[in-house]
Amino acid sequence: MSKPDVSIIIRTLNEERYLPELLSSIQEQQSTFSHEIVLIDSGSTDNTLNIAERFGCRILHISREEFSFGRSLNRACEAAHGACFVLISGHCIPCNPHWLQNLVQPLAEGLVQYCYGRQVGGPQTYWSEGQIFAKYFPEQSSIPQQGFYCNNANSAITADTWHRFKFNEELTGLEDMHLAKRLVAEQGAVGYVADASVRHLHHETWQQVQRRFEREALALQQICPEVILRRRDLLRYFSRGVIRDLAAGLPTTLALKTFRQIIRYRFHQYQGSYRGNHLHKKMSSELRETYFYPTSSIGEPLTSKS
Repeated sequence: MSKPDVSIIIRTLNEERYLPELLSSIQEQQSTFSHEIVLIDSGSTDNTLNIAERFGCRILHISREEFSFGRSLNRACEAAHGACFVLISGHCIPCNPHWLQNLVQPLAEGLVQYCYGRQVGGPQTYWSEGQIFAKYFPEQSSIPQQGFYCNNANSAITADTWHRFKFNEELTGLEDMHLAKRLVAEQGAVGYVADASVRHLHHETWQQVQRRFEREALALQQICPEVILRRRDLLRYFSRGVIRDLAAGLPTTLALKTFRQIIRYRFHQYQGSYRGNHLHKKMSSELRETYFYPTSSIGEPLTSKS
């Protein structure tokens, strides 16, 4: 049996809500690249694994005790057979049947070794998160780009590049930027592919929003230790974020509910970022559980966010 051109790797934890749509979309891709699907699950208690089996995914498992974003990806990449790896979150849905072709093409042409695609929100996406998507994932591609920003919710990397660098397994997030920074430092290239877009569908509580920014800020300490968020910066960043969100909504009439969401989102964003920026780099087991396995009121793990 010949090896596929591409291994599509999906990290899951209770992703039954959107996984069928994601896997159906992958089946419908119009691409010259052959592919396999490798799904690595970190303890789903819903119908995720049954769905994956129904779609013919190769399923791997990683325990709660072992899990980190980087380690789960490394495990999946080790088992993958493709010449390049496409990484996509279980709650991201390709926007068109050319997503796979467009995302992988810059790697196939040797223009970059690591690239990421556009992300947009859905009808239930917080307004402020939609503005963050618009900032980091614009309408124009940049291949290669300046800098080392990257996002593994929708990305592709050559197998050779992964073997050379691999993802940091100790970070609480931003394993994508950590690898991209090392790649760029050794004269490699990262690219942004606007035509490889997905809908990134978060459904987070305010506590989960804050924890996400907190763990990313904690990871950023190791990637860019020169970045320091001071308490006096909080009001300035918060105010600037709120004003820009409101300005983005001026062509339409923002509902009172949306205005309240903007205030709360930006508060939890910068509160979480400040806390993460000032936490010690080593995590306790209790903190690890909080970041990677947030629980609902009845004690069941909620969907992972990445």
